[in-house]
Parts: sequence; structure tokens; C-alpha cells
Amino acid sequence: MSYDQSNPYSVHSMNQAVDVGLGLDEARVGFIRRTYAHLTVAILGLIAIETVLFSVVPAATMEAMVARMLGGMGWLLVLGAFMVVSWVARTWANSDTSKPMQYLGLSLYVVAQAVILLPMLYLCIRVLGDPSLPIKAGAITATCFLGLTAFVFLTGADLSSWGKYLAIAGFVAMGVIVVGILFGFSLGLFFSAAMVALASGYILYDTSNIIHQYRTDQYVAASLALFASVVLLFWYVLRILMSFSSND
Repeated sequence: MSYDQSNPYSVHSMNQAVDVGLGLDEARVGFIRRTYAHLTVAILGLIAIETVLFSVVPAATMEAMVARMLGGMGWLLVLGAFMVVSWVARTWANSDTSKPMQYLGLSLYVVAQAVILLPMLYLCIRVLGDPSLPIKAGAITATCFLGLTAFVFLTGADLSSWGKYLAIAGFVAMGVIVVGILFGFSLGLFFSAAMVALASGYILYDTSNIIHQYRTDQYVAASLALFASVVLLFWYVLRILMSFSSND
């Protein structure tokens, strides 16, 4: 993402947000800039790690990871490990005592996301033979992200009350995923669409918290939360595109 006039985090757009009544002071504007700068670096880091992994991980290992992703209990263990690593990363990123610990948490989370995304990207590029799918998913994700972000910045909506509802929806979704893995049924297009809606809700919620809730020294934690929501959106947009591609 570039910081041009089309970006809702540019200086011009931030001034517009102040004009419509957000009342952002200089410290908050600086915090917002740092948060989205860290988000940009995290996304670029994710792309760089995926590029390296595709270059160094043997095809046999990739195929085994894809088989595990599609094959039930192995993928459940991978998801469990990812959840543990995510919890550790978020805890470190929210550290109030150590800035290096915060950055270590963000870095750990980016690496974990790169690993969890790798099998599906391999499936798109090498198995389905369509390297354009991740690019299309990235473009759709970026468009949705910018639109959702612009809505929150222009309206100044405080959506902090959404947290408990999103958490409940997230637990329900995880339960459905676990049941699907255990009993071996495909969750299908409608589930992916519901997860796109959930990820969009999290982006709205995270963006609102960036404006209204986070302390101005919590830009690492804020960027991690937003990064997680963006990657979740990308994941399920890509699943939808893969579903359409496999039906062609």
C-alpha cells in the first residue's frame, strides 16, 4: 500500500478526518501513521518470507503440507500450534515493558502466518496452476480493506462494543472448522463468505480501536491486530477464488 491521496492514512485523509469531527490530536495522528507503517512492513515481510519459502522448501515437503491441510487430523494439529504461537505473539506484542519484545511478537506472528499460508499458496500456484489467484485475492483484499477503513475514518464510528460479538462469532467459526476437520466434510463457499464478513467486521473493529481505544504507544500491538484481520480476509477471499477456479 502506498501513502498517496487514495490512501485513507495519508496526511490529506487524516486532515479530512479531523475536519469531520474526529478531533485527532497530534499524538494520535502520529500513532496512526506508525501503526499503518508497521502494518505495511508486516505485509511486505509476509510477501518476502513466502517468496523465500517457495524458493527453498522442497516440492515434496510442500506436497506433504498440502496433503496435511486437506487430510484431517494433521491440519488440526497445525492449527492448534498456530493458535498457541499466535497467543504468544500477541502477548509479546502487548508487552508494556519491552519494545524489543513487542517487535519480536509481531515478527513471530508474521512468520507464523507465512507458514500457515504456504500450503494454500502452493495449491494455487503449483497444483491448480494459476499464480494469478493470490494476486487477485490480494487486490480484492486491499480494496475491501481501504473501503472499510475509509468508512471508519470518515464516520468516526466507535465500534469497541463489537468485540464480544466478534469473539463469539470467532469461537463459533473455529468450532465449525474443528468439526469439519474431524468429520471430513467441506465447509464450502457459504462458510468462506461468512468468514469474509467476519474478517471485515474485525477490520472495522480494529480500525475503530486504533482511532478511539489504543494508547498512542501501542502501535506494534495495533498493527498486529490489524494484520491478523487483513490476512484472515485474504485467506477466505483466496478460498472463494479457488472454489470458482476449481469449478471451471
